[in-house]
Amino acid sequence: MIFSVLRNAARGAMATVIVYPLTERYEARDIRSKTKWVRKEIDRPVAERRARAAARLAQAVRFAGATVPYYRDLFSSIGFDPDKIDGDTRYLEDLPYLTKDIIREQGDRLLSDNRGDERIHIARTGGSTGPSAEIHYDQAAADWSSAVTRESRRRIGNTHWRSELHFASSFPEVFPWRDRLREQVKCFAMNRDNIFFENFSSQELERIWRKMKSIRPHLVHAHPSTVDQLAAHVEATRGRDKGFAVFESSGELLETTQRARIERVLKCRVINRYGLAEAGVVAYQLDPDNTDMSFHDFFAWPELRPDAEVGLDNVPDGAGSCELVITPLFNRLMPLLRYRTGDNVVLSNGANGLAIPRMIGRVHDVVMLAGKPLPTHYIQDVLDRVGGIREFQIQMRNDKPVFRLVPEDGADTTAIKERIASWWAEAVDVEFIALDALIRVGARQKFRHVVPEQVSSL
Repeated sequence: MIFSVLRNAARGAMATVIVYPLTERYEARDIRSKTKWVRKEIDRPVAERRARAAARLAQAVRFAGATVPYYRDLFSSIGFDPDKIDGDTRYLEDLPYLTKDIIREQGDRLLSDNRGDERIHIARTGGSTGPSAEIHYDQAAADWSSAVTRESRRRIGNTHWRSELHFASSFPEVFPWRDRLREQVKCFAMNRDNIFFENFSSQELERIWRKMKSIRPHLVHAHPSTVDQLAAHVEATRGRDKGFAVFESSGELLETTQRARIERVLKCRVINRYGLAEAGVVAYQLDPDNTDMSFHDFFAWPELRPDAEVGLDNVPDGAGSCELVITPLFNRLMPLLRYRTGDNVVLSNGANGLAIPRMIGRVHDVVMLAGKPLPTHYIQDVLDRVGGIREFQIQMRNDKPVFRLVPEDGADTTAIKERIASWWAEAVDVEFIALDALIRVGARQKFRHVVPEQVSSL
């Protein structure tokens, strides 16, 4: 334990003072100065911060209309005047919503004509709210996203000096040494370790917990379903135990029961956040003693879709419970105006600005595969490595999982089947389907990666 503490402290000091600044310079990035800007912006009075965000919104809309083919044509076809937003942001509502289907359909027409030869970062959206899409970031937008995450963590006590541990899926193949070296340097600069895992078997959970205890990180970043499984294992084998100070939940809906068990069994603070590939982290629990997530309105302009109201109990007075719509304010390469996130939230307005006290959204499932419980985000990572797969669902038939795959146009379906078989042999069946054959479940016809056998397609 003492060795881990000394090692983390020494690496944190070197990362903060030497490695991170050198890496930032080598990679031609600018995150630290943007982090300072974010810090000042969060601390501004609410009215001032909101007014500055409104001005930034008007600039983003004007830029999109002038340089992005899709918006240029859209503004012309509906007679939209972006200058009106300067006087009243409600004019933004004259624009139709943007969806993932439109992003996939329009492709490069959603990219700015002003893009040069600078580095482009591509983020792929998750599949919990529908088929995936690729989101393009310019370098500045990627740096702004990193700065927001960095400052959010600093505010809950996780400075760069303190170590982090991230969970990642383990893959069968061995990556080239250059990629492995690059990842090691990145982890050193970020003062971060990774734990690679495949399933939730008791043996794997025991290995993970022992590894975490040996590393002794300050913050752990993972899906709540993953850490909840770990907490259940620790509770069954040890009762209670402590291996880290803060758990940062990401990627899924954090259930109240999960938060309670993780805090009780693992003796840590649980911090919730809400991010998406289309924008980055847009809401974060900045106060460890208040479970509300502060919405970063300086980073993304929020709306609620009024025709998508969610019937919830105990909604705070003055708050709305609808589908969240956002306009990210810093991505000049691929502006997304009035983007429908597909996530239902409660959005409230308090003394410290906008906040999300509750949300209803992305929940990953666990599938028994070859006798092992596998989370669907692991399966999704594997299928992304396979390539050529647009979307997937898993349906249980006679107690055997069937991978229902929507292939990309021109994909080699035989090669896809063979590669999946090389990992899971006869433990799964594979079938290829059209996009409209994906099954929607529930009264709101939500997309899920795992659907029960008795559900029929509508």
